[in-house]
Amino acid sequence: MSAEGVRVSAEWLVLREPADAAARSAELAERLARHVRAAGRLVIHDLGGGSGAMGRWLAARLRGRQHWVVHDRDATLLARAVADPPGPAADGAAVTVETRRSDITRLAPRDLAGAGLIAASALLDMLTADELGRMLRVCTGFGCPILLALTVVGRVALTPAEHLDAHMTAAFNAHQRRPTSARDRLLGPDAVATAVEELRGTGAEILVRPSPWRLDAAHTDLAAEWFGGWLAAACEQEPGLAAEAHAYRDRRLAQAAAGELGVTVEHADLLVLP
Repeated sequence: MSAEGVRVSAEWLVLREPADAAARSAELAERLARHVRAAGRLVIHDLGGGSGAMGRWLAARLRGRQHWVVHDRDATLLARAVADPPGPAADGAAVTVETRRSDITRLAPRDLAGAGLIAASALLDMLTADELGRMLRVCTGFGCPILLALTVVGRVALTPAEHLDAHMTAAFNAHQRRPTSARDRLLGPDAVATAVEELRGTGAEILVRPSPWRLDAAHTDLAAEWFGGWLAAACEQEPGLAAEAHAYRDRRLAQAAAGELGVTVEHADLLVLP
């Protein structure tokens, strides 16, 4: 499983949660809320849900009783999802949470029992085409809405701009598409287009909207942490960039510390309405 090999820390998820919340498409959440109004309790399966941030963002935008089932391989993150559950629904109805430690690329229909909504955030780009296809086939079998948020699309803009920005972006995108075996590679920035193509024959309505991170002086810690990881991945992919990377990193981190670095990381949200 490719996503199994991509580890994220609880600290990183805490740091990025406000930026994620600001970036996700409120338009798609509103469209979803109109679609899922139903009597009884709504069961929501959150795939690769980690610390439960998706539920903390989306639960308050939906009406009625909700039960969130958070799937992830990391027991530490799942413990946080229970310790910091979503608040009430938009109409004050109760929202409950359970967690399941699992490999989301090997889902079987029984793992999503009762699903009235399936959600995921910052997940698709860490999958291979085969893994994404298998996951979507299981999910679409339930005939319920699917909201897949915050998938990177390969476009990054830093201000003030420098000539190395484009080289680092290209190397990072190549790293995102790195091979996982002799025949597979991660989808990285190709994930949204691959998902849309996979879903095209289902007869569902497919909506894609931008969900960019926009980091400025209010996000200095996140900008610096993101930049360090972005640069390290780019240099791992293209070692020849390392000669200029040290001075580039120092300039950019100084700008971030001074609140002078602007960062836009483009993502896309995908809503599937059967």
